[in-house]
This record gives sequence, structure tokens and C-alpha cells, in this order.
Amino acid sequence: MSGGVHHAAGFGAGTLSRAAALIHTLVTVEALLLLAASPGLAALLLTGPDPANLPLAAVCLLPLGPALSAALYALHHRGRDLTDLHPARTYARGWRLNALPALKLWAPLLAWLTVIAFTLTHFSATGLPGWWAVLLGVIGAGSLLWGAHALILTSLFAFRTRDTARLAAYFLFRHARTTLGAASLLVLVAASTALLTEALPALLAAPLLFSLLRSSRPVIAETEEDFTA
Repeated sequence: MSGGVHHAAGFGAGTLSRAAALIHTLVTVEALLLLAASPGLAALLLTGPDPANLPLAAVCLLPLGPALSAALYALHHRGRDLTDLHPARTYARGWRLNALPALKLWAPLLAWLTVIAFTLTHFSATGLPGWWAVLLGVIGAGSLLWGAHALILTSLFAFRTRDTARLAAYFLFRHARTTLGAASLLVLVAASTALLTEALPALLAAPLLFSLLRSSRPVIAETEEDFTA
């Protein structure tokens, strides 16, 4: 009898069970992320590749910020036990908690990146020297990396928007390995989009966010230790 109780208690805690729990969580979070961002993504598919549509594309991408934030929250708070998984409930809670804080950071970031992208696609009309294009590209890449840190912080912690922005800038250089990890993911996304299909990063969003979460563990640990009560 006691052996049966012990066996039941251990069910769902083995390596295979943890792997199955992770896969189940990733698939569920991926589906919910696409669902939450679907209005904007569907509209984005209808916009043409004309650079003049960049502002419209930015508006279409607005729902993606809260969707990504909720996904990070759900992945961070995921259950490890196969018998106790609630990824959909956790995702919904993350969206309720983080939708507005994430949007306060996501919207200005999108606007800033849109200005950079619009300038680069119309660069010949600006009359600026060529090195300005390189500078704008570097600033754009740096802004994306700052955004990755800001997304992690706003998804897992309840800071004021300006404090999250400052911390994200601080960690950009403080934890270079984490920033490098985010940069490698951005390169992977850009390469898969350019070489394969624009839909691939969206379909692999949950695994990519899980990788970002793992590489951000030093940032999360320092924030918990030094910047939370």
C-alpha cells in the first residue's frame, strides 16, 4: 500500500514528465500568444511591403507587446509537474497584470523603431552622409536589445514604467552576456524571416521567449535581490 502511495506521489516528477510538461506549456503559450496578437497580425498580412505602410505596420504590432509579456509571465511561472499544469490560466493572469505596463513601453519603442526604419528606407531623400545610416542601424539594434530587457522586467516585476526603462538601460551593459544572448535571438529571428518566411518567428515565439528567459536569469536574480523589497 505504501509503495503505491509513493509511486503515485512520484508520478509527473520524472525527467520525461518534466519534458512533457515543458512541451505542453510551450504549445499552449504559443497558441495563446498567437490568439492574443491575432488581430494585429491578421491586419499586418493585409498591408503591403511598401515602406509607406511602416506606421500602419507599427499600429498592427501593438497587440504583440502585451501578448509577448503574458507569454514570458506564463513561461516564468510554469508548472514543472505534469499533474499540475495550468498554462492557459497563468497566461491569462499575466495578460491581465502586464497588458497596460507592457503597452506603455512597447508603444514608444515601436514608434521610435518606426521612425528609424522609415528614415533608413527613405535615406537617399534625406541628404545625410552614409555613416548616418550605419549609426541609425546601430541605434535601432540597441533599442531592440533595450526592449528585450524591458520586456523581461515589465513581465515579471511591478515597477513604474520609468523605473523599468532605467533598469533595462542599466542591465544592457551590466549583463553583457544576457544582452549578447538577446542579440543572438534577434539575429536568428532576422535570418529566419529573411531566408525562410515571415511567419516562422511568430510560430516559434514561445521557444524563442523561453530561450530569452533562460539567458536573462542573471538579470532576474539581481533584480529580485537588489531592486525588490
